[in-house]
Amino acid sequence: MTNDYDGIARNSKPSGTGCVECLSTGAWWLHLRRCAECGHIGCCDTSPNQHATKHFEATGHPVLTSFEPGEDWFYDYRTGEFFDSPPLLPPHAHPPGQPVPGPDGKVPVNWENFLHD
Repeated sequence: MTNDYDGIARNSKPSGTGCVECLSTGAWWLHLRRCAECGHIGCCDTSPNQHATKHFEATGHPVLTSFEPGEDWFYDYRTGEFFDSPPLLPPHAHPPGQPVPGPDGKVPVNWENFLHD
């Protein structure tokens, strides 16, 4: 993979349209994040399972970007800072019709009670 910035591989592709771990376990998420190094799609830290951060902790891949429509920020776990970067390979977000929170049919009615600050 070609890295233009330590932790960013411009030619990595998203692993799918939803959180890999949530989809495999039947769980749900609030927002999605994409690993800028390998393309892993995980759920945000507000989500019940916080799989994007768990991916960083397991792999050491330090940079993520939003996988939400209309958002183009990057975040570096090492510095705790947000920054701008040229985009990765598309797609840059989950499909526009995909519900937030998602996935459809897995989100409990009282989902707001399960969110992290």
